[in-house]
Amino acid sequence: MTTLVIIDAANVIGSVPDGWWRDRRGAAERLRDRLARDGVPGRDEPVELVMVVEGAARGVESVPGVRVDTAPGSGDDRIVQLVAEEGRDRPTLVVTADRELRRRVGELGAEVAGPRTVRGDA
Repeated sequence: MTTLVIIDAANVIGSVPDGWWRDRRGAAERLRDRLARDGVPGRDEPVELVMVVEGAARGVESVPGVRVDTAPGSGDDRIVQLVAEEGRDRPTLVVTADRELRRRVGELGAEVAGPRTVRGDA
């Protein structure tokens, strides 16, 4: 069964002080491209990657291997909605360090992991 992996893009990008704040959209595109190239290190099972963007990263487009989902409002609320709607009947992993979001998706049965899971420096 394919695991749904939902990436909290703002949280993952913001976890490293590399100047991302000067170009939030570009940082989101770099994360998307790295995910498309590398997937989720250490995961051998098939995954469906969904990267949730918000704010200044709106407009980042999907690429083969990574679906970009633009949150109409709060990215956290959109992630919870995706877990509830698309993660109901399959394994789901949410990548974020946000404690409240981790609690919310955990209550829905999702596994959670920190940003290092997909940053490429794990």
